[in-house]
Amino acid sequence: MRWDLDALFPGGSGSEDFQRYLAEIREQLAGLKARIEALDETADLDRFCEIADGMESAIVKVLQANAFVGCLLAQNTADKKAAMLRGQVSEDLSEYYRLLAVLDEKIKAVDDSLWEEWLRDGRLREIAFVLNERREQAKEKLSASEEAIIQNLSVDGYQAWGNLYDRLVGDMVIPVEVNGEKKGLSCGQAENLFSDPDREVRKRVFESWEKAWAEKGDYFAEALNHLAGFRLNVYKSRKWEDVLKEPLMLNRMKRETLAAMWSAVEENKGPFVEYLNRKAKMLGLEKLSWYDLNAPLGKTERKIPYAEAAETVIAQFGKFSERMASFAKRAFENRWIEAEDRPGKQPGGFCTSFPDSRQTRIFMTYSGTLPNVFTLAHELGHAFHSHVLEEERPFNRLYGMNVAETASTFAEMIVADHALKNAKTDEEKLYLLDDKIARSVTFFMNIHARFLFETRFYDERKKGPVSVRRLNEIMEGAQKEAYCHALAEYHPLFWASKLHFYVTDVPFYNFPYTFGYLFSMGLYARALEEGRGFEGRYIALLKDTAAMTVEDLAKKHLNADLTNKEFWNSAARLCARDVEEFLRLTEKWS
Repeated sequence: MRWDLDALFPGGSGSEDFQRYLAEIREQLAGLKARIEALDETADLDRFCEIADGMESAIVKVLQANAFVGCLLAQNTADKKAAMLRGQVSEDLSEYYRLLAVLDEKIKAVDDSLWEEWLRDGRLREIAFVLNERREQAKEKLSASEEAIIQNLSVDGYQAWGNLYDRLVGDMVIPVEVNGEKKGLSCGQAENLFSDPDREVRKRVFESWEKAWAEKGDYFAEALNHLAGFRLNVYKSRKWEDVLKEPLMLNRMKRETLAAMWSAVEENKGPFVEYLNRKAKMLGLEKLSWYDLNAPLGKTERKIPYAEAAETVIAQFGKFSERMASFAKRAFENRWIEAEDRPGKQPGGFCTSFPDSRQTRIFMTYSGTLPNVFTLAHELGHAFHSHVLEEERPFNRLYGMNVAETASTFAEMIVADHALKNAKTDEEKLYLLDDKIARSVTFFMNIHARFLFETRFYDERKKGPVSVRRLNEIMEGAQKEAYCHALAEYHPLFWASKLHFYVTDVPFYNFPYTFGYLFSMGLYARALEEGRGFEGRYIALLKDTAAMTVEDLAKKHLNADLTNKEFWNSAARLCARDVEEFLRLTEKWS
C-alpha cells in the first residue's frame, strides 16, 4: 500500500539522480532564455518552432520535478530535505513561466497575417489552439518584464504562503478518543472518522477538529489574506476588475456557462434538502449537523481489504473500457498508489502526473471504507486522463481543472453504481444510496458554499485583511445559504481546514468540481446506453480536453450548449433520481 517513488528517482529527498535532473532543467532553461531573448522582429518560423519544441520539453521536466517533490512531502510532511527541494523547484517553475511570459510578448508582436501563416505550418498546427490562446491572453496582461517580476516575487511571496500552510497542516495532530483509547491522529486520519457510525465519535472528533484549526486560526488567516492580497494586486496591475477572470481563463470557460451551471444548481436543490431532512429523522435528529453529513445509514459495510478494492475497480472499469481496466491494473501492479493509513501524511487525496516518465502517482489514506474505494476509482480516473494524453504534444496535455474532474467523477460513478446495483438487501442498498447522494450533496451544496465564501471573501479583501472572526462569519453564512438552512450546526473554520483555498496555481478551486460532476453525468448516461462502444468516443473527448474551450468540447462530443441552463438542469435531474429512490426506501420515516 506504499507507492514506489524510487522507480522515478531512487533515494527519496536525498536522490543524487534527482539533483542531476534539476541541474539539467537549469541548463535547459538557461539555453531557452538566450534563444527567446534573441527573438526579434526578424524572427523566422524555423527559430520559433525550435523554441516551441524547447518549451514543451522543458515543461515536461519541470512538472516531473514538481510532482516528485509534492509526493515526497505528501508521504512525509516532516521531510525537511523535501521542503528545501520544493523551494528549488518553485524557482524553476517560476523561471519557466517567466520565459513563457517573454515568449508571449514576442508572439503578441508578430503581424496577424504572418501569425496565421505560422499556425498553418505542420510543425505548429497541432498546438495552434494553445499558442493562439497564449497570444490573445498576453494582450490582456502586463509587459513581459512586468510579468517576470510578478513570477520572481511569487516564489518567496505568493507560493511561500501556500507552502507555509502545508507545513502547518502537516505538523497538526488531532487528539481523539475512540473506544476509550486516546490517539493523536493526522488530519487525514481524523477526517476519515467523520463517516464513523457512532455519532458520539463523530461529534468528539469534530470538536477536536474545530479546536485544532481554531488554535492556528491566526496563522491560517494570515496565509489566506496574503494569498488573496497577492492575487488582487496582480489583477489590479493588469486592470482586471473581475476576480473570476483568471479562474475562468484557466478553465477555458465562459462566464455565461458558470452562471447557467450555478443557476441550475440553485433551482434543483429541493430534492437534496428533502434527503437531508429524511436522513435527520432516521438518525433521530431534528436536523443534521455538519459531522452527520457522512454518517452511514443502513448496513455498515465490513472493512474492505485493499486488494479487494483493487479487483473491484479493475473489473468495473473493464465493463466500459478495456483500456481503463488495463491501465488501472498496471497502476496497482507497479505500486503507483500511496494508500497506507499512517500518521505523518498529508490529508486528502490527489493524482499527479510524471510526464517525462509517462507515469502517474496517486495519494490517499485507505482505511477500508466504501467511500475509500470510490476515492480510489476517482483518482484512477484522473490518472487515466493523463495516460490518454501521453500521446499528445506536451502543450496539449495541460487541461483545466473542470475537465479534469470530469474524468475522475466518471470513473467514480462506474464503481459506485456497480455497488448500488449489486446490493443484496434493501438495508445494503440504503447504505450505498445514502453514500452516493451524500456525494451529490457535496457538489450541489458544499462546493457551492466554497464558491460563495471565496467570492465574498475577495470582495472584502479588496478593502483590507479579513479577520478570523469575519472569515468564520462569511463561511458560516455561505454554508447556511448553500445548504438552504437545512443543518443544525455548521463548520465555520472550513476556510482553514480545506487546503483548496491555499493552492497557489488554481484560484477558485471549487466550481470545477461541480462542473466536472454534472458534465460527467451526461457522459455517464451516454456510456450506459452504448456500453463498451462508448470507449472510443470517451477517449476522443479526453484527448481534446486541453485543445479547445469546454463549450466547444461539449458541442463537438455531446452536441450540447453549456451556456444554456437546460443542459445543466437535465444533469441535475439525473442526480435527483437517486433521491427519489432513497425517499421511497425510507417512507416509514416520512
